[in-house]
Amino acid sequence: MTDPAPTAAAAPRKLRFHVLRHDPRDPDSVPHVELFELEEAAGMTLFIALNEIREQLDSSLAFDFVCRAGICGSCGMVVNGRPGLACRTLTKDLPADISLAPLPAFELIADLSVNTGKWMRGMSERLETWVHSLEQDPDLRRIEAKMDPELADKIYELDRCIECGCCVAACGTARMREDFVGAVGLNKIARFALDPRDERSDQDFYELVGNDDGVFGCMTLLGCHDVCPKALPLQTQIAFLRRKMARTGAGG
Repeated sequence: MTDPAPTAAAAPRKLRFHVLRHDPRDPDSVPHVELFELEEAAGMTLFIALNEIREQLDSSLAFDFVCRAGICGSCGMVVNGRPGLACRTLTKDLPADISLAPLPAFELIADLSVNTGKWMRGMSERLETWVHSLEQDPDLRRIEAKMDPELADKIYELDRCIECGCCVAACGTARMREDFVGAVGLNKIARFALDPRDERSDQDFYELVGNDDGVFGCMTLLGCHDVCPKALPLQTQIAFLRRKMARTGAGG
């Protein structure tokens, strides 16, 4: 019995990347879409594809990356209308025509590169996203009090946020309200509200997010929950925080 003849390997797909480009630092630059074509390779991610474009086709293409492992959050962009991380998006899961655009709501640096760091820092300073202690002169050599492991796990779950900006880019309120803190800000407040080391009261948190730029500005469209690359429980945390702040505002 003869072995069956080997089947010919399928030809690699030709991918067409439609990239929205603009450099606001260049007075002659205008927003436009530029087409790049590449052959798809096994295991190719958008990060790999963008690097090939920059190395082989156009070295001026601007985009951000650091870790290449979905940890730093630098490579967020809009992929076929949906915010996501380039390093975690496989081209095999996308059609041959791929549109790429920078995340909205953030300051554009150039092409696919945006200044999420500036936005995140401003949000963190407004919400004071650090543990607050009423102790005036804490003993830094003192051993920290033990925490219930289950509570520590809940805090760690919310601490997994990588500040990629995808939730803000997918948020309808953030597009209408420049000062809206977004799901990333509300998640941080929910995290510190859980932490027994933070001695702020519910009233203190209400002063930070008990308004239309905070939890009451959320329209519960939950695009943030749908696109979070770390699958954080944003829907649950926003609902938790809304109830807590509503009770606090009502004097409950």
